[in-house]
Amino acid sequence: MNAMHPNVQAVQEALESTDAHGRIVLLPDAVHTAAAAAAALGVEVGQIANSLIFNADGDPLLVLTSGAHRVDTAKVAGLVQVSTVRRATPEFVREHTGQPIGGVAPLGHPKPVRTLVDLSLAAFDEIWAAGGIPHAVFPTTFDELVRITAGTPAEVA
Repeated sequence: MNAMHPNVQAVQEALESTDAHGRIVLLPDAVHTAAAAAAALGVEVGQIANSLIFNADGDPLLVLTSGAHRVDTAKVAGLVQVSTVRRATPEFVREHTGQPIGGVAPLGHPKPVRTLVDLSLAAFDEIWAAGGIPHAVFPTTFDELVRITAGTPAEVA
Protein backbone atom coordinates (compact mmCIF):
# COMPACT_ATOMS: atom_id res chain seq x y z
CA MET A 1 0.00 0.00 0.00
CA ASN A 2 2.84 2.43 0.81
CA ALA A 3 4.24 1.88 -2.69
CA MET A 4 1.12 3.51 -4.07
CA HIS A 5 1.20 6.49 -1.71
CA PRO A 6 1.01 9.68 -3.83
CA ASN A 7 4.06 11.20 -2.10
CA VAL A 8 6.17 8.15 -2.91
CA GLN A 9 4.94 8.21 -6.51
CA ALA A 10 5.77 11.92 -6.80
CA VAL A 11 9.28 11.40 -5.45
CA GLN A 12 9.95 8.36 -7.65
CA GLU A 13 8.70 10.26 -10.71
CA ALA A 14 10.92 13.22 -9.78
CA LEU A 15 13.91 10.88 -9.41
CA GLU A 16 13.21 9.36 -12.82
CA SER A 17 12.70 12.74 -14.49
CA THR A 18 16.12 13.90 -13.24
CA ASP A 19 17.86 10.66 -14.30
CA ALA A 20 18.75 9.92 -10.68
CA HIS A 21 20.17 6.46 -10.08
CA GLY A 22 18.43 5.73 -6.76
CA ARG A 23 15.03 4.12 -6.42
CA ILE A 24 12.63 4.29 -3.50
CA VAL A 25 13.08 1.61 -0.84
CA LEU A 26 10.17 0.95 1.51
CA LEU A 27 11.15 0.11 5.06
CA PRO A 28 9.04 -2.10 7.33
CA ASP A 29 8.83 0.61 10.00
CA ALA A 30 8.64 4.39 9.90
CA VAL A 31 11.96 6.17 10.45
CA HIS A 32 11.30 9.63 11.83
CA THR A 33 14.91 10.38 12.83
CA ALA A 34 18.33 10.09 11.23
CA ALA A 35 19.37 7.61 13.91
CA ALA A 36 16.36 5.39 13.20
CA ALA A 37 16.97 5.55 9.45
CA ALA A 38 20.67 4.73 9.87
CA ALA A 39 19.86 1.77 12.11
CA ALA A 40 17.25 0.45 9.65
CA LEU A 41 19.66 0.75 6.73
CA GLY A 42 22.81 -0.38 8.53
CA VAL A 43 24.72 2.81 7.69
CA GLU A 44 26.36 5.64 9.62
CA VAL A 45 24.06 8.38 10.87
CA GLY A 46 26.16 10.87 8.91
CA GLN A 47 25.03 9.18 5.68
CA ILE A 48 21.44 10.21 6.28
CA ALA A 49 20.48 13.41 4.47
CA ASN A 50 17.92 15.01 6.76
CA SER A 51 15.44 17.12 4.79
CA LEU A 52 14.70 20.04 7.09
CA ILE A 53 12.27 22.75 6.05
CA PHE A 54 12.81 26.16 7.58
CA ASN A 55 10.80 29.35 7.44
CA ALA A 56 13.22 31.93 6.02
CA ASP A 57 11.47 35.27 6.39
CA GLY A 58 8.21 33.62 5.28
CA ASP A 59 9.65 31.58 2.41
CA PRO A 60 10.42 27.86 2.58
CA LEU A 61 14.06 26.83 2.71
CA LEU A 62 15.12 23.18 2.48
CA VAL A 63 18.37 22.31 4.21
CA LEU A 64 19.68 18.84 3.44
CA THR A 65 22.01 18.20 6.33
CA SER A 66 23.95 15.21 7.53
CA GLY A 67 22.14 13.29 10.23
CA ALA A 68 25.25 13.80 12.36
CA HIS A 69 24.81 17.60 12.39
CA ARG A 70 22.52 20.28 13.70
CA VAL A 71 21.78 23.23 11.45
CA ASP A 72 23.16 26.58 12.61
CA THR A 73 20.17 28.77 11.73
CA ALA A 74 22.09 32.04 12.22
CA LYS A 75 24.79 30.84 9.80
CA VAL A 76 22.16 29.71 7.30
CA ALA A 77 20.31 33.04 7.55
CA GLY A 78 23.55 34.76 6.58
CA LEU A 79 24.13 32.35 3.70
CA VAL A 80 20.70 32.97 2.20
CA GLN A 81 20.63 36.65 3.15
CA VAL A 82 17.48 36.71 5.27
CA SER A 83 16.93 38.13 8.74
CA THR A 84 15.63 34.94 10.37
CA VAL A 85 15.61 31.22 9.69
CA ARG A 86 13.47 29.18 12.04
CA ARG A 87 12.04 25.68 12.15
CA ALA A 88 8.84 25.51 10.17
CA THR A 89 5.56 24.33 11.61
CA PRO A 90 4.16 21.01 10.39
CA GLU A 91 1.49 22.97 8.50
CA PHE A 92 4.11 25.15 6.75
CA VAL A 93 6.10 22.03 5.81
CA ARG A 94 3.07 20.27 4.34
CA GLU A 95 1.92 23.42 2.54
CA HIS A 96 5.24 23.81 0.72
CA THR A 97 6.27 20.17 0.22
CA GLY A 98 3.03 18.19 0.33
CA GLN A 99 4.88 15.81 2.67
CA PRO A 100 4.87 15.17 6.43
CA ILE A 101 7.73 15.97 8.78
CA GLY A 102 9.80 12.80 9.11
CA GLY A 103 9.26 11.89 5.47
CA VAL A 104 10.12 15.07 3.58
CA ALA A 105 12.05 14.19 0.45
CA PRO A 106 14.58 16.48 -1.22
CA LEU A 107 12.35 16.64 -4.31
CA GLY A 108 8.84 15.81 -5.51
CA HIS A 109 7.30 18.97 -4.06
CA PRO A 110 4.43 20.89 -5.68
CA LYS A 111 6.95 23.56 -6.74
CA PRO A 112 10.71 23.95 -6.32
CA VAL A 113 12.02 24.90 -2.87
CA ARG A 114 15.29 26.79 -2.41
CA THR A 115 17.78 24.20 -1.17
CA LEU A 116 21.12 24.09 0.64
CA VAL A 117 23.08 20.81 0.71
CA ASP A 118 25.42 20.18 3.65
CA LEU A 119 28.99 19.89 2.37
CA SER A 120 29.75 17.19 4.97
CA LEU A 121 27.55 14.77 3.00
CA ALA A 122 30.27 14.79 0.31
CA ALA A 123 32.43 12.62 2.59
CA PHE A 124 30.23 9.59 1.86
CA ASP A 125 30.06 7.53 -1.33
CA GLU A 126 26.39 6.78 -0.64
CA ILE A 127 23.85 8.82 1.25
CA TRP A 128 20.19 8.16 1.96
CA ALA A 129 17.30 10.61 1.79
CA ALA A 130 13.60 10.42 2.66
CA GLY A 131 11.15 9.36 -0.02
CA GLY A 132 8.01 11.37 0.81
CA ILE A 133 6.69 9.36 3.78
CA PRO A 134 8.44 8.09 6.94
CA HIS A 135 8.64 4.52 5.53
CA ALA A 136 10.37 5.50 2.27
CA VAL A 137 14.03 6.31 1.52
CA PHE A 138 16.32 6.31 -1.49
CA PRO A 139 20.08 6.11 -2.02
CA THR A 140 21.99 8.85 -3.78
CA THR A 141 25.34 10.61 -3.84
CA PHE A 142 26.30 14.12 -2.83
CA ASP A 143 26.84 15.25 -6.42
CA GLU A 144 23.57 13.72 -7.55
CA LEU A 145 21.68 15.28 -4.62
CA VAL A 146 23.01 18.72 -5.52
CA ARG A 147 22.07 18.16 -9.16
CA ILE A 148 18.55 16.79 -8.68
CA THR A 149 17.60 19.50 -6.17
CA ALA A 150 19.40 22.37 -7.91
CA GLY A 151 20.79 22.87 -4.43
CA THR A 152 23.69 25.00 -3.27
CA PRO A 153 26.47 23.18 -1.41
CA ALA A 154 27.09 24.94 1.92
CA GLU A 155 28.46 24.58 5.42
CA VAL A 156 25.25 24.57 7.45
CA ALA A 157 26.39 23.31 10.86
